[in-house]
Amino acid sequence: MAHLLAPLNAVLFTLGDDQVSVAELLGFVTGAACVWLTVLARISNFPVGIANSAFFLVLFLSAGLYADSGLQAVYIVLGFAGWWQWLRGGADRTRLVVARSGWRLLAGCAAFVALATWGLTLLLGWAHDIAPFWDALTTALSLAAQFLLNLKRIENWVFWMAADIIYIPLYAVKRLDLTAIVYVLFLTLCVLGARAWWKALRGAERAPEPVAA
Repeated sequence: MAHLLAPLNAVLFTLGDDQVSVAELLGFVTGAACVWLTVLARISNFPVGIANSAFFLVLFLSAGLYADSGLQAVYIVLGFAGWWQWLRGGADRTRLVVARSGWRLLAGCAAFVALATWGLTLLLGWAHDIAPFWDALTTALSLAAQFLLNLKRIENWVFWMAADIIYIPLYAVKRLDLTAIVYVLFLTLCVLGARAWWKALRGAERAPEPVAA
């Protein structure tokens, strides 16, 4: 397996203390493309996002960041699930449209974040992770965000932004400088995405109901 991944682990250039590999650079490119496609509410964000998770899986495995690696594997599974949901998750198996989350769904997501952060902090501490609480919190926030994204709920952007704010310094500490820069870009795109989805949602809510013939 190592010899198959060797081309992706080849170092292209150095950025600060970060030796940027092919996998990290491709993760940068596909990550930016994925978030931008999500801003535009394009279903193609899912195949691009799956590729992005695969590149980051290689990167994090090589860096010994096993919690981050495991999260990417989960993202790949959720990416395929979200792809199907956007295509067939609407009424009568039609495409999903942007919608708001009810308070029960948001309360459930908040409870999940709290419980998952607690459990993962214990697990990552046992595994000698360098930042168990912050890794656990960002993992929990990201999973909640992906869940809401798969449902095409506008609140997914709030969870992504919360995770990205923590990810930026976290990856800088882990000496993945290019990845930290990627997450600055992600945070900016999340703000744009929230504005674009909110505008689309308001437009749909103001649209007149069709008159029955």
